[in-house]
Amino acid sequence: MRGSMSESIGMDNSERIAVLLVGYGEVEEYKNFAAYNEMALRLLTAKFLRIPDFAFGLMSRMLARKDQREWSGKDNFHSPHNAIFEAQRAGIARELQGRFGERVQVFKAFNFCEPDLPEQVLARIRAQGYHRLLVYPLLVIDSIFTSGLALQQVNNALAAEDRWVDHLRYLPSFFDRPDYHARLASYVETQLLRLAQTNQPSRVGVVLVNHGSPYEVKGFTTGIEESQVLYERVRERLIQRWPLISIGWLNHDTPGRWTTPDVTQASRNLLETGASTLVYCPIGFVTENHETILDVETIMGRFEQQGIPCTRLACLNDDPQFLEAAAGWVEPLIEELLSERSIPTRAALRN
Repeated sequence: MRGSMSESIGMDNSERIAVLLVGYGEVEEYKNFAAYNEMALRLLTAKFLRIPDFAFGLMSRMLARKDQREWSGKDNFHSPHNAIFEAQRAGIARELQGRFGERVQVFKAFNFCEPDLPEQVLARIRAQGYHRLLVYPLLVIDSIFTSGLALQQVNNALAAEDRWVDHLRYLPSFFDRPDYHARLASYVETQLLRLAQTNQPSRVGVVLVNHGSPYEVKGFTTGIEESQVLYERVRERLIQRWPLISIGWLNHDTPGRWTTPDVTQASRNLLETGASTLVYCPIGFVTENHETILDVETIMGRFEQQGIPCTRLACLNDDPQFLEAAAGWVEPLIEELLSERSIPTRAALRN
């Protein structure tokens, strides 16, 4: 154990670390679809589509009706994302406090869900006297583009107030972490071994599902390269035993040039190469959400109607090995923050 309760005695909050763990968040009440979609359109979609300001409200309401039909048509589906994310926050907090004691506290924020928007959570962090902040997007694994949403919201909140964060660190992604690759491959193979009891391994078609990305987003880095690296690192750990493996991009139904092959095309390609069953393994998502459930199951349904057995694997979610690794990725950043000297407050300087 790196830290202990006794080490934090006498340490005020200005010397402690607030970890801001940021996820998307998902709608829990159908009536909130329009507000959720408008925030997502303004923050995310506007980076790759030209949307006039007056159109945001109209588009968000149209999408809300579509979402409500889709979700209610699936036995009144409710996303487990937010509850899973809280379990992830609690697990990472336990890991970090086991290493650093009470010097580290982990707070959750959601890009699109009140009352846990980054600006709202930052206000709570500031009220508790923190001046050292670690911004940790635990999102899909497409690096700067998606994680940058969290950083943009943090910067917007900080710009609205006097400076109060004296020391800050940021982890944009973990696409290149070997322990993440190893855990994903081990998890996927455990599931595939069950299918191998009734299927020839060379005929098990494996779609490694990444978060889709547009190619042109006003010059922003979309993270396609990072997602491709993640796929290759997991694939190389599996392909000698499970040769039918393809990337499958889970694209949004919006205009523009998006990553290929999408999940549907990847499935067709595997079937053409001899697959007798299809397995969908989300590697570019760490938390279950409506995309990994509803969108993937909709695609599966089309192939199941053709008599092709399909299996959907869950995300790693609150897997203990994943949470232990996730805490380890930010341990060096926390050590840096703890070692930096405090900056005197303006009030102290005036005195």
